[in-house]
Amino acid sequence: MSKKVTAYDVTLRDGTQGEGVSFSIEDKIRVSHKIDELGVGYIEGGWPGSNDRDEGFFKKARKEKYKNAKLVAFGSTRRARQKCDQDFNIQSLLNANTSTITIVGKAWDFHVSEALKITNDENLELISDSISYLSKRVDEVFFDAEHFFDGYKANKKYAIQCLKSALNSGAKGIILCDTNGGSTPWEIEKIVEAAKKIKKKCILGIHTHNDSDLGVANALQAVISGADQVQGTINGYGERCGNANLCSIIANLNLKMGINCIPNSNLEKLYEVSNFINDLANLPKNKKLPFVGKSAFTHKGGIHVSAIIKNNLTYEHIEPNSVGNHRRILVSDLSGKSNIIYKLKELNIYNQISDKNVIQILNELKTLENEGYEFEGVDASFELLVKRISGHYKPKIELIETEINTRQIIPSSKSTARVKIKINDEIIEHASSGLGPVNALDIALKKALVKYYPDLDGVELNDYNVRVVTGSRGTASLVRVIIESTDGKSTWSTIGVSRDIVEASWKALIDSIEYKLMD
Repeated sequence: MSKKVTAYDVTLRDGTQGEGVSFSIEDKIRVSHKIDELGVGYIEGGWPGSNDRDEGFFKKARKEKYKNAKLVAFGSTRRARQKCDQDFNIQSLLNANTSTITIVGKAWDFHVSEALKITNDENLELISDSISYLSKRVDEVFFDAEHFFDGYKANKKYAIQCLKSALNSGAKGIILCDTNGGSTPWEIEKIVEAAKKIKKKCILGIHTHNDSDLGVANALQAVISGADQVQGTINGYGERCGNANLCSIIANLNLKMGINCIPNSNLEKLYEVSNFINDLANLPKNKKLPFVGKSAFTHKGGIHVSAIIKNNLTYEHIEPNSVGNHRRILVSDLSGKSNIIYKLKELNIYNQISDKNVIQILNELKTLENEGYEFEGVDASFELLVKRISGHYKPKIELIETEINTRQIIPSSKSTARVKIKINDEIIEHASSGLGPVNALDIALKKALVKYYPDLDGVELNDYNVRVVTGSRGTASLVRVIIESTDGKSTWSTIGVSRDIVEASWKALIDSIEYKLMD
């Protein structure tokens, strides 16, 4: 398919309407530059007439330089019974000082009567007046035909009239919006083809939501049917179930459909951009995102891994690095020898391990997983296990005794921990207070060790997760503790399992320190 399709990003406007998504003005500037690096054609910065933050963004963005994208201000048609030169939203759009403006207007007669409480003809006047006014003052005006697909299904003649009104008033492009996200690809195909028959050269865009889990599929179908601009948000952020994920749209267009929505040389930035924006939004990572998710090229089953080692195309639809992602092999009770060998090579310790060791590691792994351990994503504990079995590692710390006391004083509590350990045949004892027993234990252990191992002074806990593995015994249930540690340069994860949460935490803490001290 030889055609040009322009990517239009709406993360900073539609994406921020999603639950839990919020960016400061400075965040929005950083996000806009990161998206610009991808090579998209347009970045919708927000709705300047609706809130101070978006107005502040456009004011600050005037001083910014973008290499690839045009910055777009978004707003609605003028209010009923009000002239454009007196309409606050219209004037705010002009004050944003962008060369491109996108205006949203109703294209479903149901919304015209129920939401706007005006006649169909009055709505057409809102569209034509707003676009005519703005198109004389900026380079480009796009018309977002809100609820177009639902409107077409209810009253196709009127929906098309809305498009014609926009085009006849100077719109450079019309964007067909599946605002409620309820359309299907076969409906998209038919309706986009009908809109394409309007006898006027213009940009034809598609804007889909994911309420039926068809956002990306609908966007791609629209492109096949004639759309040459495609809108979406990074990671699919957006109201309700989100917008179509622009990362998936771009990857499919470039890699599967032969359409350079962005330059192919920029595709490998997709993973980085996805994670950068997710981290800035401070949201939990969705590992299952296609193309850019951490699990997108992750393999666990032994048969799968064995085949992947021979040829990755056996269980991967593209090369992971083509979108900046990477392959991950997990080790678990479902593992075969191939999983272990791949992981050993990944950790650069394969040459130290014999074939006999591999069988021992696999058997021990399955035994431990049956006891509640889970070695997916805890490479530090896995490496310690491997080196212990193969004889390449001897623990430096021997626990002799721990004592923990917690005193509840309303409205807070205080915990103290005492640890007694042996290092190089020397008995060391230390006590510390902390915010809870695990924190007190962590502090006491570090203080006992830092004199002998100064590098531990810079080690901190990044994350601490507790999960009940078996809940049938109430508070005596088996618990799994996974901690993530960092020394400022690298991070590593370790695991501990016990019916005692403090003991499980101790095991994870000791593994973390042993890993740091491991030669």
